[in-house]
Amino acid sequence: MVHTIYDVLIIVMLIISALIVISIFMQPSRQDGAADAFTGSSGDLFEQHKPRGFEAAIQRFTWVLVSLWMIIGFALVVLSGRQ
Repeated sequence: MVHTIYDVLIIVMLIISALIVISIFMQPSRQDGAADAFTGSSGDLFEQHKPRGFEAAIQRFTWVLVSLWMIIGFALVVLSGRQ
């Protein structure tokens, strides 16, 4: 029984891993602000930017996926000790 749950969790973790990579690539780039720090331009490097719309949704989705990934990882550690 433990072995089948372990296998299912491994498969779910792999799927979530792929979704995390996809969701990170879908987020908008913030590279311009970092480049301004090295060139001396202040830009809006120190301004607070609150994500809205798609950006906020994809950010929340990524955090949910990462949280699930961590929970499944801990469950796998516990289950591997029982085998």
